[in-house]
Amino acid sequence: MPRWEPDARERFVAAALELFTDQGYDETTVAQIADRAGLTRSTFFRHFSDKREVLAAGQETLSRLFAEGIASAPPESSPLDAVAAGLVSVSGAMTPFNRELAPRIEAVIATSSELRERAMLKRVGLAAAIADALRARGVDETSATMAAELGVLAFSEGFAAWAEADNERGLDELVSNALGRFRLAISRLG
Repeated sequence: MPRWEPDARERFVAAALELFTDQGYDETTVAQIADRAGLTRSTFFRHFSDKREVLAAGQETLSRLFAEGIASAPPESSPLDAVAAGLVSVSGAMTPFNRELAPRIEAVIATSSELRERAMLKRVGLAAAIADALRARGVDETSATMAAELGVLAFSEGFAAWAEADNERGLDELVSNALGRFRLAISRLG
């Protein structure tokens, strides 16, 4: 086997999802994932700390892209406008591979309380990264926290719609529409 594969992470994710779907998450081992991917266990552990991490592949990148988008927003941007810039940054990085795997990842997560808990922690971590990026812009704690939660909600809703088989709209449009609906809902709260 080659020592280095340029698409190793994607191969591990695809292999793991096949195995999780075919035989269940708990019954799947790292050795099986590596074998299905045509790579070694040691290569697996260079990319992931354990098999749960396969389902969170890209989390750090997602947080970084959000933060970069927020940081690049014009200085006069409101917190939600800065979050919108983060959503655009993240949307531009999503690929057909992300779209294809999303429903399969969600299906696997739904089978395990451990994985559902981990998915919730992932959302909390993403909200914290967004709030940190907003605070770095001088946004107060309460506003940063609320805008971050709305950003995560908009991303989650838009991403779920984007991953639907019959969807023909772009992720950037879907997340922007979701954030727009949330803004409208907040204005109606009074």
